[in-house]
Amino acid sequence: MDTMKAAVFKEAGRIVLERRPVPRAGPGEAVIKVSMTTICGTDVHILKGEYPVAPGLIVGHEPVGTIAELGPGVDGYRLGQRVVVGAITPCGQCHPCLEGHQSQCGGHAIGGWRFGNTIDGCQAEYVRVPFAMANLAPVPDGLSDEQVLMCPDIMSTGFGGAENGAIRIGDTVAVFAQGPIGLCATAGARLRGASRIIAVDSVPERLEMARRLGADHVVDHTRDDPVEAILALTGGQGADVTIEALGTQPTFENCLRALRPGGTLSSLGVYSGKLSLPVDAFAAGLGDHRIVTTLCPGGKHRMRRLMDIVASGRVDLRPLVTHRFPLDRIEEAYALFAAQRDGVLKVAIVP
Repeated sequence: MDTMKAAVFKEAGRIVLERRPVPRAGPGEAVIKVSMTTICGTDVHILKGEYPVAPGLIVGHEPVGTIAELGPGVDGYRLGQRVVVGAITPCGQCHPCLEGHQSQCGGHAIGGWRFGNTIDGCQAEYVRVPFAMANLAPVPDGLSDEQVLMCPDIMSTGFGGAENGAIRIGDTVAVFAQGPIGLCATAGARLRGASRIIAVDSVPERLEMARRLGADHVVDHTRDDPVEAILALTGGQGADVTIEALGTQPTFENCLRALRPGGTLSSLGVYSGKLSLPVDAFAAGLGDHRIVTTLCPGGKHRMRRLMDIVASGRVDLRPLVTHRFPLDRIEEAYALFAAQRDGVLKVAIVP
């Protein structure tokens, strides 16, 4: 097969299905045949023109598939082997990688995010994987594609928000927004040992899913002021850790206002435009607050650890896949996901 179907960004408001040449593996690279992928909220930012990528780029960054080609220098793998590849593809050799900041590979911000950002992505029948030795993670035989579909991005990102928030056993954690990332942050907070998890959203189905994944309390922000609710639940003290999983000024401010002095705000949202700090909530910079950010941790070691959690049964994210589409209907899938219709959480795309 010389050509393949692929979802291509054309301009703001247009991602279309086209035929493209099947990629070939160069030195240190691999090509995988995509068996399942999905649409991310970041892809919607690209679709809307809120995040700039080059017209003509194949989008998508959450691949599960089988190895179709191995380039020179890629050893220890075999053709046909099932693998997952993280949304972030670090080289494993540069200064940021060796310092443990693989997401910032190459020495510039978000440098590790390549799929659908600086190189062709995986909403296609095939995708070329750079730095294959650092990024191909074999899928255990006992796990299905759908079980590991969340590992490349939202599971790694949501769990990363909990990890970077340095949640301790017994902490109170408030997670603002229960989309896929926020739900994974809620699950991550539970795994980290939080004794009280407060989930904030307005969609009943998402709040119910938050309870299934570990939330002890849910707050509908259209009915109750979330900051007041969190302060009431904590005796006026505030949460030890708040996690912002939407990327808006109001949710960022609410996270800060719901935080105790000396607490940590863990930010996962992708922000558009200017983000500002309210001086009163920030205690004029004197409240000993920590504000940390997370870009999805990647690399094969990270993927292996996440798949181990899935295999252990400690978390099951399959219920997050609410809709399934063939690649031929990718434009329809984008329209549904971007409009957040029909109770959508995650859309599985099967080439």
